[in-house]
Amino acid sequence: MFRWFETRLDPFPAEEPVEPPKTLIAFCVHYTRGAWPYIAVDAMLVTAIALAEVWMFGFMGRIVDWLSAQNRETFLQTEGWKLAGMAFIVVFALPATVWFHALLNQQTLMGNYPMRIRWQVHRYLLKQSMAFYQDEFAGRIATKLMQTALAVRECVIKLIDVLNYVVVYFVGMLFIVGSADWRLAAPLAVWLAGYILLLRYFIPRLGKVGEEQANARSTMTGRVVDSYSNIQTVKLFSHARREASFAREGMAGFLDTVYRSMRLVTQLYGLLYILNSLLLFSVTAISLWLWLGQAVTIGAVALVIGLELRLWGMSQWIMWEMSTLFENIGTVQDGISSISLPRLVEDRPGAKDIAVTKGEIRFEDIRFHYGKQKGVIESLSLTVKPGEKVGIVGRSGAGKSTLVNLLLRFYDLESGKILIDGQKIAAVTQDSLRAQIGMVTQDTSLLHRSVRENILYGRPGASDEMLVEAARRAEALDFISRLSDASGRTGFDAHVGDRGVKLSGGQRQRIA
Repeated sequence: MFRWFETRLDPFPAEEPVEPPKTLIAFCVHYTRGAWPYIAVDAMLVTAIALAEVWMFGFMGRIVDWLSAQNRETFLQTEGWKLAGMAFIVVFALPATVWFHALLNQQTLMGNYPMRIRWQVHRYLLKQSMAFYQDEFAGRIATKLMQTALAVRECVIKLIDVLNYVVVYFVGMLFIVGSADWRLAAPLAVWLAGYILLLRYFIPRLGKVGEEQANARSTMTGRVVDSYSNIQTVKLFSHARREASFAREGMAGFLDTVYRSMRLVTQLYGLLYILNSLLLFSVTAISLWLWLGQAVTIGAVALVIGLELRLWGMSQWIMWEMSTLFENIGTVQDGISSISLPRLVEDRPGAKDIAVTKGEIRFEDIRFHYGKQKGVIESLSLTVKPGEKVGIVGRSGAGKSTLVNLLLRFYDLESGKILIDGQKIAAVTQDSLRAQIGMVTQDTSLLHRSVRENILYGRPGASDEMLVEAARRAEALDFISRLSDASGRTGFDAHVGDRGVKLSGGQRQRIA
């Protein structure tokens, strides 16, 4: 049964991700596509549960009236069927509804819904331009991806579960209390107005602090991850204290947002307690006054006081849920600022795979300044004939690496064109272009995967014979055969650790 509910919503949709919207509601709606039918059923179940719980309070008030007015000998004969109906709802119908809601909410939505968002956003970010990753910490991007997915889920689910439940419950409560005597509903209406004013004042402020807190958390995480990722450099220059100070600034900035958030929460909690105390006093006083005047029954008094005590507990629950909701709204808005950015380098509509026959490369009057007015490459023309070896020499910053990056189309030209065998690289797919270019860089970073996966990254379909031959030519076969990781994997199956930290510098260079 659990598995059936867990497979209702596909966590890894196949459709290609597109640029996400830049506004909160549109962003949440965009990433809720495919989940709406289950969310709608969830909302209907919450409505049914709220109505049933309010109705039970009303029925309990009637039971009190029956007990005070009817004869014990004839009580079951008179009210037996009503009590049996109540028992069926309480013992069977309501638990079944709650169980079904729990299965739908916990099994179908809570895991799959945010995973759909992570999957779609991750695939969108994988095709972001190089400039995007040069402007952001990798840890910061990953943190925003994880935080935003959970925050979208919390925003949508809380709106459906919490607000829907509260609205239905409160409307039903006003109706039942008002049906006993409209004067009993007056304190509830006044309390509601005061409660809304409190939320209207505090919640937007909590949301603003929540957005700042999400950004500060991402910065803090990014700084810590940056130090860990480059721990060799940190130790080489004995900068542990400097890195600790750098991380402390980020932690202090995050802690400041926590303090400001908790100050608002403390004020809200204190004022809400005063409001609830006034409600309890006024409802109890009016109920007793009306009962003394024989305007209401003792069952109505029990009903109203019981509902008010339930409302007391609910009001604090609602406060925390609303606070969390707006904190999550702030997190989503912070995530949108990084996620909903256009990809600067995109495949053109209808772009085809490149067909390389000879390998002639032509740079025709190209111009590129990294978005600035001048500098780097200006009006450059160059032809590399098939089979020709060309060395490009120049001072640091002259544009040698930039020229290679432009050939790989990590950036789009500001003017001019680059052709391979007469085909404009801007008119073909990026994946097919880069698949035709072999690249050995100065970067010796390795993926935290097996040696086999790292070597085959450039040609995933290569055979084992080709894999061994490549390792032999790089003079790496001998030390690879002796590798062993902490999990007992050996040789080509050994994992080399994040950025290859389990290898020596020379070994890392040979594998890279």
